[in-house]
Amino acid sequence: MTGATPNCVRDVAPSSGPNFVNENPPSQQSVPAAPAGSRLRVTAILLGLVALPVLALDQWSKHYVAAHMALYETIPVIPNWFDITYTRNPGAAFSMFVAMPPWIRSAMLLGLSIAAIAVLLALISRSREIDLNSIAYALILAGAAGNLIDRATGGQVIDFIRVHYYDLNYPVFNIADSAITVGVTLVIVASFLGSPERSSVISPGSAEHSAN
Repeated sequence: MTGATPNCVRDVAPSSGPNFVNENPPSQQSVPAAPAGSRLRVTAILLGLVALPVLALDQWSKHYVAAHMALYETIPVIPNWFDITYTRNPGAAFSMFVAMPPWIRSAMLLGLSIAAIAVLLALISRSREIDLNSIAYALILAGAAGNLIDRATGGQVIDFIRVHYYDLNYPVFNIADSAITVGVTLVIVASFLGSPERSSVISPGSAEHSAN
């Protein structure tokens, strides 16, 4: 006579068979972190091949204009459309905040520039790959640093690119302003594209976590 199998054994036995599939995997899974060497390479590329060349071009162009042109001198490049006009701007990009008291304006702009550069360096250092966002951060960093150097050394930013249509004028700007504008545009484009790879610039582990 064979003894009856306890109910608890019958309930557990099927789960130990060869065809058993665990339908409830652990909810917590470890996400591998990006190698430190990979992030360092990405950071070095963004700084060395994007930010520094743009910053160098911005500073060289400003010094060249200041050394070879008189203040407010204009050299037409495309008549009635595009000129090189040497001006000095005590405000922010595109002559913003010019009407503010000088000491308040200088303190605010220097503080904002330093804070922006710190945030941008942190974002670039967290980048896992080179994409639209990381390139945008490098461009904005170059622009912010270029104008910060002008304010810290001379109290004013040198502008010289004038785009206009006869007497209809766009604010005179420089290469640093252009880099900031292009960078912000790339961030907006990347936000509309919205791929996981681009979001990984903000959160290094988000791409692997979303894939799992």
